[in-house]
Amino acid sequence: MSNLKKDRILSVDDVQDNLDVVRTLLESEGYHVDSATNGQAALDKVAELPPDLIILDVMMPGIDGYEVTLRIRNNPEINYIPILLLTAYNESSVVKGLDVGADDFICKPFETEELLARVRSLLRLKHSIDEQRKMTLQREDFVSRLTHDLRTPLVAADRMLNLFLQEVFGQIPSEMKQPIHVMIRSNQNLLEMVNTLLEVYRFEAGKKTLNFESCNLTTIAAEVVSELTPLAQEKNLILKLDTHELSPTGNNGGIVNGDRLELRRVFNNLIGNAIKFTDTGSIEI
Repeated sequence: MSNLKKDRILSVDDVQDNLDVVRTLLESEGYHVDSATNGQAALDKVAELPPDLIILDVMMPGIDGYEVTLRIRNNPEINYIPILLLTAYNESSVVKGLDVGADDFICKPFETEELLARVRSLLRLKHSIDEQRKMTLQREDFVSRLTHDLRTPLVAADRMLNLFLQEVFGQIPSEMKQPIHVMIRSNQNLLEMVNTLLEVYRFEAGKKTLNFESCNLTTIAAEVVSELTPLAQEKNLILKLDTHELSPTGNNGGIVNGDRLELRRVFNNLIGNAIKFTDTGSIEI
């Protein structure tokens, strides 16, 4: 094999001769092979040092191959390991093996080339899983760094600039106030981009929790319009909020069940983009 790192394969069978045959075949191909003679020993070895592939005999005394497969699949720490079942062919055993989580099966007695081909196929699957896990870890590390190394100083800068604008540290020349306003807005835009990126990551990673409650869209939209009006005025734009079709007493009162913070984010992004890409005139919401 050309791999710099040898793939580790765990072979599980209660018949020593079968283990010896599998070991000889796989080691001749350059794989590192470990063996277990029963289901419990296999589970112990997997927990101690997860292999890249498990070749598992179905019929064993005590914990059989089906149960070993099921326990591995129910363990989130190791459930990604590909499992190749060795079984005397019959439709029910194959179906049961696949149902409990096996990735593939091979019938005994098996042909050497068939075994090696299935091993190579499942190891390609494992390598793909490893790459995805690596990318996930890298993304988590990136998001963590983004949060601490970028978001934290942006928040601090926003607070400091507002303190300057409020003349907490002393009076500032009037001609400096406009540049400070620009710096605050630019800093807030960058902070919003970082926050949006973090939210996207949380959604993709399944770590985002939505708090559903009764929300008034009219109220939320009015709050966002009020907050963004100064930004629109900097470009001589007029923001118009039209809610006449949302009657509080009618069937369409603008009341929805949703996450209030996320709804505010949606309005803020939509109206903010409208302001950003509108040069003259007015914006009607």
